[in-house]
Amino acid sequence: MQEVTSDDFDETVASGVTLIDVWGPSCAPCLAMMPDVERFADERAADFKVVKLEAPKARRLCMRLKVMGLPAFLMYRDGEEIGRIGGNDVNMDVLRSWVDETLAGLAPQRG
Repeated sequence: MQEVTSDDFDETVASGVTLIDVWGPSCAPCLAMMPDVERFADERAADFKVVKLEAPKARRLCMRLKVMGLPAFLMYRDGEEIGRIGGNDVNMDVLRSWVDETLAGLAPQRG
């Protein structure tokens, strides 16, 4: 999983669909989920990219993104935020369902 920083964030999310895992080294839920998030990133690599943003190293960016707590997951499409989820109640089942629902909303309409 790629680590994104304040310097390359905008470029990273500029095209395609990107899931950002905003985490911190003192966030127990973040650390507990990390191995599962990394596996999830590998499983879904064909659908979208997943990157990690270490919040303490990117405080100004987190303020700009209005990330108020950890863990936080933000979904971007072509440089625009299309959804977010976060807080202590987030687990892998919740994250997987949210990602699937968010991506389903991006599917082109038929008819």
